[in-house]
Amino acid sequence: MVTVGFHASHEQISPGQLLQDVQHAERAGFDAAMCSDHIEPWSARQGHSGFAWSWLGAALATTGLRFGVVTAPGQRYHPAIIAHASATLAGMFPGRFWFAPGSGENMNEHITGDAWPAKDIRQRRLEECVDVIRRLHRGEEVTHRGLVTVEQARIWDVPDSPPPLIAPAISVETARRAAAWADGLVTVNQPADKLRDMLAAYRDNGGQGKAVLQVHLSWASREEQAAAIAVDQWRTNTFAPPVPWDLPTAGHFDGVGEHVGEEQVRTSVNVSASLEQHVDWLAGYAELGFDELYLHFVGQEQAPFIDAFAADVLPHLRTSGGAPEPQLAAAAAEPSSEARA
Repeated sequence: MVTVGFHASHEQISPGQLLQDVQHAERAGFDAAMCSDHIEPWSARQGHSGFAWSWLGAALATTGLRFGVVTAPGQRYHPAIIAHASATLAGMFPGRFWFAPGSGENMNEHITGDAWPAKDIRQRRLEECVDVIRRLHRGEEVTHRGLVTVEQARIWDVPDSPPPLIAPAISVETARRAAAWADGLVTVNQPADKLRDMLAAYRDNGGQGKAVLQVHLSWASREEQAAAIAVDQWRTNTFAPPVPWDLPTAGHFDGVGEHVGEEQVRTSVNVSASLEQHVDWLAGYAELGFDELYLHFVGQEQAPFIDAFAADVLPHLRTSGGAPEPQLAAAAAEPSSEARA
């Protein structure tokens, strides 16, 4: 049976409200949760960006859910800091925490003042960070001099079971490369053929663990309202790489998104007032082979979405064998950059 989780978007909702939202999601019947890790929102209209690691401690302590976070070691965060933070959460909440280390986006990483590296360098830096983090999670004292520098680092409170490192990817090539180091794969809603190819590239190259999909969606009681929410909140997230990797601020994203309309937004967000349509889309993703689906309602008021999907979507996903794959063509979404490839 597919796991259906709640995605907590720090860029769109204040930390206190988002904590209430994830608690609401658990009471309503969602199975798990994951969150973003940003210092900059994608748009001034979103207007938030709480510190994910503080929030995760509170969320894990006040719910019984499993949690994941998509993060980026190497520039804004030194890998030893990520190793330390993740080890502490895994130690306090055994079996309930995973994280997805990616190569990052300039919008979050530029704050250090360091140059923003080319994609191939960022990818190599990430892989060095993964090696450092795994060694620290084993209790080793680590010295490493490469694209990142670590001097005699050690974590003294090592969890009995290190947290899984899930690879975030939005391309087939990234999924293939991640198979060498990852404990699972996470991506975002895209056309069915692309998702199928990504899963195959990961599995065929030895990739182990769960396959996770973050699903951007917009729902409201009326179709025009669902579309308006998506256009207002997510039109800055409709561009293919390298745009989302390289722009530095919310102001830049608002500038390039100024003339993006509903049709383009629908390529990145599953927009429908029909709960049955959302069931079909989500069941189709499960049919492709995804073990966990994290639902990201792109609006800022989460309560109506949580209640409606808990009542009329989650039960169908738990009893259905899945929808035919052609249903996914209607949701032919290009990747957003939330799963930092």
